[in-house]
Formats: sequence, structure tokens, C-alpha cells
Amino acid sequence: MRVCGKRIRELREGRGYSLHDLAERSGVSVSYLSEIERGAKRPSLKIIDKIAEALNTSKGQLVEAGSQQGVKPGERIRLLREKNGKNLSDLAEEIGISVSYLSEIERGNVYPAVDTLKKIANALGTSVKTIMDEGSSLGNRLRQTREERGLTQAQLAEAAGVSAGLIGQIEKGKVHPSLKTLEKIGKVLDISPCYFISEDVDIKQILNQLCPDLRKLLLDPKVQSVLRLICNCTEEELKFILNFIQLYKRSH
Repeated sequence: MRVCGKRIRELREGRGYSLHDLAERSGVSVSYLSEIERGAKRPSLKIIDKIAEALNTSKGQLVEAGSQQGVKPGERIRLLREKNGKNLSDLAEEIGISVSYLSEIERGNVYPAVDTLKKIANALGTSVKTIMDEGSSLGNRLRQTREERGLTQAQLAEAAGVSAGLIGQIEKGKVHPSLKTLEKIGKVLDISPCYFISEDVDIKQILNQLCPDLRKLLLDPKVQSVLRLICNCTEEELKFILNFIQLYKRSH
């Protein structure tokens, strides 16, 4: 998140505050506040909170135009929540989670499950793609799911039978995984490959990042239709479907 030092200075001067006045009100040292205004320092979200409160404005007013791309999902949720005039309790109650859990999400200490993320997006009148931004890519979706499961890159790699370096390269978007690799990773994470083409993301945008054989398979309209249907299936339903397919193929 890039804070606009010039904007902070304008707001401060507009309220008739000197550097010392704002520093005292926000609990930030005069020298550090001066560096923020000059663009020499990039303050933490906690410091931005203090400055915004002292200026009686929202954090969104202190962020440079066009800098939302660098804002982490948790920070983006917080900004959108405040823009909608909701406090932590309001949003937590609306989506059915605890205030402490929502607070941890906003601070970036935990990654919410996909269903929770959808509820947050709906409550804030936005989309999951808007909240996640760069997190909508295959690599970032893999990283998010891995961290949700509490796995390191090395642990996931060992369980999937691939190298830790490969997992790291996939998460950085530098390697296009093969269908076989995605199946191995999906099995460890207990998710279907269809998760990577969730309805919240532009399918073609994701497919363009994949290897040719997987891209060709997933571009098939029939395959997409099947994936969309099974994405919402329970584990028991998936087992039943697989058993039925195997039985059907044996009988024919």
C-alpha cells in the first residue's frame, strides 16, 4: 500500500495542524511523520490507522491513486469495510464468523476459506476477484490454499512427490504446471483442479498460464460444464460419480 505523503500534508495543513500537532495526536514522532510526508518512509498499516484517526479521515484518503494493486487482500477488505461504513462486529455478524477471526483476516495473519471469502465479498458489495486482485492467479491460489492447510512449500512438495523449487516457481507464476503435477498437488490439498478455474476468475486468463495439454482440455466446453457441476459436490458424491463412471466403462 503506497501512502501519499503529499495528501497527508494537505489534510494536515487544511486542518490547521503543524507537524508537531499531528505527531502528538497520532502518537508518531515528528521526524518519522516528516519522512512519511516527504515520501521517504513507507508506514505500516498500524501507523496509517493512527494518522487517519488523527486527521479524522479514512485510510483510503491517504492511499495514492492507483496503488490498490499493491494492497494485500486483508488490507483491501478493511478498506472496503470502512468505505461501507461497517465496523468489525457488523461485518462479522453479517457473514457469520467471529470478530477475532475477521480481525486476523484483515491483518493478514490468516487466509479465509473460499466460502468465507465469497460471503465477505457479497457483504461488501464486491467480487472475490476484486478483493484478491493478484491473488486470482494460479500461483497465488496455490499459495493461499497451501497456507490455509498449514503446509510449507517443502511439505507440500514432499507429499506431492515434486521438488520444493517447483512449488515455489509455480506460486511465483514462473512455471506452467502440467496436468499430472496439478493432480498430485490437488490430491495433497484435497481439492479438485477445478478450484483453479473458479467462477470468480476469468477462465481464459487462468488457462493462458497453463501448459498446452491442460489448456486444451480445460477449454473444452463439455469439460468446463462437468467441472462446474462437480465443484460443489461433497467427497461422498464425488466417490459415487467416479465409481459410477468406472462401472459404466467396465460394462461397455
